[in-house]
Amino acid sequence: MPKMLDHAATPMRSARKNKSRKTVLIRKLVLLVGSLLLLGLLWTGYVLWKITSSSDANSLATSDVGIVLGASLWGDEPSPGLKERLNLVVKLYNEGRFKQIIVTGGKDTPTATYTEAEGSKRYLIAHGIPESVIWLENSSTSTLENLKFAQPIVREHQWSSVTIVTHDFHGNRAYEIADKLGYEQLHVETVASKVLSTFYHFGRETLAYTKWKWDELWL
Repeated sequence: MPKMLDHAATPMRSARKNKSRKTVLIRKLVLLVGSLLLLGLLWTGYVLWKITSSSDANSLATSDVGIVLGASLWGDEPSPGLKERLNLVVKLYNEGRFKQIIVTGGKDTPTATYTEAEGSKRYLIAHGIPESVIWLENSSTSTLENLKFAQPIVREHQWSSVTIVTHDFHGNRAYEIADKLGYEQLHVETVASKVLSTFYHFGRETLAYTKWKWDELWL
């Protein structure tokens, strides 16, 4: 009789063990997911802090050349966001903050009439900037390439100081990239957008900054 009881209890003990294992597994998965979410929130907070912090305290610095980072064209004209960067370039040039300008960016699409750099150059000339001081970097498709492909122009002319012109949400990443590439006497001037979605672009920049930190490992 006791043996019959032992045989009946075995499946019950096995079921309890399986249930216990599942419970432990579920707890581990919940803990893992929670930890990943916490790390994600902490990283996002850190990146947003980096985005909104300033890498360059000297807002009155003068440089040999200003580099305006590319953004999309709307047809043959700079997009409203790119116009904000270019308007800041015009202002800084007229203030004597730099004497030469590099405009950057390749074609948005294979069928585009102008590169971003060419569209920027046409806009600057229309706003009184002499064509003779504008230099084109026509091939880049990203911020990293903007600055990497502009570097040979800087070196060719032996310009020793650079001011990068872009939007405020973009400034810190641009500074870090340029610093990593070996730019010296580096400054950043930024504009707060009145035409771009703050929520969208700060969110997008969070992802872009994360990608940059990965790319940085391979530079």
